[in-house]
Amino acid sequence: MQASCVLSPHARKPSLPKACSKARARPTEVDARTHMLLTRPIAPTILRLAIPNATVMIVQILIGLLEVYFVSRAGVDALAGVAPVFPLVSLVVAVAQGALGGGIVTTVARALGTGRTGEASEYAWYAVLLGIPLGLATTALMAALGPTLYSHMGISGNALEIAVSYSFTIFAGAVLIWLFNLLMAVVRGTGNLQVPVIVVCGGALILVPLSPVLIFGALGFEGLGPSGGAVAMLVYYGLGTLAYAAYLWGRFGVLKPSFGLPRLSLVQALAVLRVGGMSAVVSATTNLTLAIVTAYVALGGVEALAGYGAASRLEFLLVPLAYGIGGPVGIVISANLGAGQTERAVRASWIGVLMAGAMTELIGLTAAAFPQAWIGIFSQDPSVLQVGAEYLHRVGPFFGFFGIGYALYCVGQATRRMEASVFAALFRAAIAVLGGLVVVWLKADVAWNFIAVALGMIAFGLFALPPLISRSGYE
Repeated sequence: MQASCVLSPHARKPSLPKACSKARARPTEVDARTHMLLTRPIAPTILRLAIPNATVMIVQILIGLLEVYFVSRAGVDALAGVAPVFPLVSLVVAVAQGALGGGIVTTVARALGTGRTGEASEYAWYAVLLGIPLGLATTALMAALGPTLYSHMGISGNALEIAVSYSFTIFAGAVLIWLFNLLMAVVRGTGNLQVPVIVVCGGALILVPLSPVLIFGALGFEGLGPSGGAVAMLVYYGLGTLAYAAYLWGRFGVLKPSFGLPRLSLVQALAVLRVGGMSAVVSATTNLTLAIVTAYVALGGVEALAGYGAASRLEFLLVPLAYGIGGPVGIVISANLGAGQTERAVRASWIGVLMAGAMTELIGLTAAAFPQAWIGIFSQDPSVLQVGAEYLHRVGPFFGFFGIGYALYCVGQATRRMEASVFAALFRAAIAVLGGLVVVWLKADVAWNFIAVALGMIAFGLFALPPLISRSGYE
C-alpha cells in the first residue's frame, strides 16, 4: 500500500482512507494519537515521543541508583549483600519492559494502525495473563537457585544472609514487576507516553522517602534493614500496577478492555512471546558482553578494573538513551505498517536509526575528546584516569554503531523480524569472548580488550542493517 493510504492531516475525524479500508477486514476510525503517528512529520513525532520515553527510562535508572545508595548507608555487608541481586532484578526489568514489553508495544500500535481498537484493547488482558505466570516462575526460580547462586559468586557470612533475605523479598513480588512493565507496555503502545511519566515519577516521589524509612526505621518503627529497600520497591511496583490498571480498565484512554476475561488467542500470545524471547536474547547478550569484558579487564589489576568500570558506565547509559529514541520509532513503524503505509514505515526506520546513531556518536566523540571530564567524576587516581581515558579514546568514536544497532533492534520488534539483531548481538558477544582470550593468550596490554569492544560495537550496528536495506518484513 503506497501513498493512497496516507491519512489526511486535515480530516475532521481521523479515519482510515478508503484505499486502506479495502485492505483491512474491520476498518474503524482511528484515534487522534494514532492519527498523529500516521500523518505528522516523522522526525518531530519521534522526538515528541522520545522525550517522555527517555524520561521514564532515566528515572527508573535513578531509582535503582538511589536504592543502592540507601542500602549502602547500612554498612559494607549490606552493600556487598545486595550487589549481586541488583543485576538480576535489572535483568528481569529489562526483559519485562524492553523485550516482552517491546513485543506488546509494537503489537498494540500495529492493531491501532489498522483501526482495530477492540483487538488492541485485548492486549491489556494478554499482559495480565502473561505477567502472572512469568512472575510466579521468576519467584520459584530465584527461591530455588538464589542462595546457591550467591554463594558461588563468592558471597559469604553476613553478606550472604543479607543477599538471600533481600533476594527472597524482592523476587517474592516478581508478579508485580512483570505486571507493572507489561501494563505500561500496553499504554505505551497507544503512543501515550505521558501516563508512564506520571506513574513512574509519581512512584519515585513515594519511593524516595519510603525506602530509608523501611530500611532504617522512623517514628518508633525499627526498620527492616536492607530488605526494607526491597519492600519499598515492591510498594512502588504495586502502586504503579494499580495505576496502569485503573487507567486501562477505567477507560481513560483509547483502549477499552472488557471487564470480563475475553476469549484470547494462543497464536497471539505466542507471537508476543516469540518477539519477546528473541528480544530477551539481545538484552541478555548486551549485559553478558559487559560482564565478559569486565572479567578480562580485571586480570589487569584493580586500577585497570576501576578505570574500565568508570568508563563503561557511560556505555551503560547509552541503553536508555538509545531506547528513548528506538522505542518511539517502533511505535511509529508498527502503526504505519498496520495502516498499510509501508513507505512511511521505511522512512521512519531510517530516520530513527540515523537519529539514534547521531546522538550516541556525539556522546562518544565528546567522551573521547574529554575523557577526564567523565572518569574524574568517579576517581582522581592517575592509573584509573589513564585506563578510563584509553577506553574512551578507543571505543567512544564507535558509540554511534551501538545506537544504530539498538535502534535496529527496536525496528526488528516492529517488523517482527528479530533474526538479524539477535545474530548481531551474539556476534558482538563472540568478539568480546574471543578477543579477550587472544589478549590473555598473548599476555598483551589490557587496553587491547577495548579494541575488541569497539569491533563488537561495529558488528552490532552493521550486521543488523540487512533487513532494513532489503525492506524485509515491511512488505
